[in-house]
Amino acid sequence: MLHLISWCNKRWMPYAGSNQCGLFGLFLSTVSFIASFAGILVLYILYVPNSSCMFNIFTIIWTAVLVKIMMAVSLHSKVNEGLLSSGIMGSYIVFLCWSALHSEPRTGKCYTEMKIGKDGNWATIISFIIAICSIVSATFSTGINNRSFQFRSDKIQLEEDAPYSYEIFHIVFAVGAMYFAMLFISWELNHPITRKWSIDVGWASTWVKIMNEWLAFCIYVWRLISPALARKQPANDEESASTT
Repeated sequence: MLHLISWCNKRWMPYAGSNQCGLFGLFLSTVSFIASFAGILVLYILYVPNSSCMFNIFTIIWTAVLVKIMMAVSLHSKVNEGLLSSGIMGSYIVFLCWSALHSEPRTGKCYTEMKIGKDGNWATIISFIIAICSIVSATFSTGINNRSFQFRSDKIQLEEDAPYSYEIFHIVFAVGAMYFAMLFISWELNHPITRKWSIDVGWASTWVKIMNEWLAFCIYVWRLISPALARKQPANDEESASTT
């Protein structure tokens, strides 16, 4: 997702000193935020049938708060990331919230069966396909960007060396295979037999996706503020050196 955000910013958002038109980026930003807040409203309608569903109410409201925080941080003068990245990330956060609520046990009082899911859970199929594409993409990108996992930066890349790390490639692919295995058993070894198309359902799956949502938020915010902190550190060092 971070790679996608960076690519969209470089392609559709103008940078300082350029003559690039940012109308399409502004349009995508508007669509992303409208989709995010409209999705939050739809989640409240579908998964809060009564006021006793406090867990669903907290999850949805907290997701809306996270989207607003990302928008505020991205627009800060010291960050100046723009609305496109926070809009795309906000849509992704709302999707993770929906996926978490959709994984709640079907017997709960806050669960409402959607009419479009009677003939087969199309959402499960689409989410499964998206997950496969994400794991494959993450595997190849992580294998190529293996320098991020190196503790030493003085290693010289030779011409005959492979462009990616075989070890990291297979480790990431193995972790992805384990992730799909856990999806099929709903993250519980003693999970009861579920009905057709009912995979990745249960409180364990719900909490895994909620933690995934919070972790994605933390990583994105750190990506925004880390350059500002890195620029501030040399300034503090120069100031302390001049005073001594």
